[in-house]
Amino acid sequence: MTPADILAAIPKLSALVVGDICLDRWCTYDPSTGEASRETGIPRIGVVRTEVTAGAGGTVANNLAALGCGRVAVLGAIGDDGFGLELSRALAGRGIDDLCIRAGAMQTFTYTKVINGETGIEDRPRLDFINTAPLEREVEQRLMARLRIEADGFDVVIVSDQAETSRGGVVTPAVRDLVGELASAHREKVFFADSRARIQHFRHVIAKPNQQEGESACGTLFGRVDYAELRRHLEAPLLMVTHGGEGVLVVDDDGESWVRTRPEPNPVDICGAGDSFSAGAALALAARASSMNVAQFGNLVASITIMKKGTGTASPQEVREQCRFWQ
Repeated sequence: MTPADILAAIPKLSALVVGDICLDRWCTYDPSTGEASRETGIPRIGVVRTEVTAGAGGTVANNLAALGCGRVAVLGAIGDDGFGLELSRALAGRGIDDLCIRAGAMQTFTYTKVINGETGIEDRPRLDFINTAPLEREVEQRLMARLRIEADGFDVVIVSDQAETSRGGVVTPAVRDLVGELASAHREKVFFADSRARIQHFRHVIAKPNQQEGESACGTLFGRVDYAELRRHLEAPLLMVTHGGEGVLVVDDDGESWVRTRPEPNPVDICGAGDSFSAGAALALAARASSMNVAQFGNLVASITIMKKGTGTASPQEVREQCRFWQ
């Protein structure tokens, strides 16, 4: 299957991103306004411009929408606060349906990135609004009930498990078990999981760890790196282990195969490359591409986004132009 074939199928598809849906705030400050406060003597950071985008699982959704997916939605748990309103507006601006559960007792997970207006460099500490308490049981139950209802209406369900600790994340053990149950019951759909710290706990889904995540999972389970055994443990139809600029190790019924990517010596920003790979690969799977073509298409999308500042996306036209590197 060619990239053109995959692109032709994408507008007919629908995709739901479940998990940690966050807000990215890019705050540009003017160094010349950094005089000290009269009351405290502490220098201020004078922000003169703010841009917002959906982050974490929202970045995956942004990429799905940019590739022309027919319907894109997100389902997570966010605060009933100002940042939650900004997040909803950012999603709506890209045509993404917001199915998130609102929870008054939590705040919307927000990454605040401070950019020097003179240099364009992020040179100040981030100010992140995080959740350190476990997801409330009532919120978890509401989210799971909505997932049971909504999953039937989508061709692709992508789980974005971004939390690096057991506290504050949306993809709880109960949510993860439900995803496995739904994936097992709906084998005609694509269930795709990307997890920073817990890929070894998923079942029946297509799994996409990066090299560090995959090696960590193997070490925890087996005391050695064995991706074929990891796939068997996950009961995964397909395992793809991304290795940055080296490409992707594909593990399926045919064994292990490398899909190399074209090296890019000077990427602009690799932040979000994994999310763009996930979006492209999941849609290619739903288009019924082969495992190798799925990895190639994911690589192709990521090769475009790493050449953009911030968490960029790739358009169908950009994918077509980049197809000269398709192998």
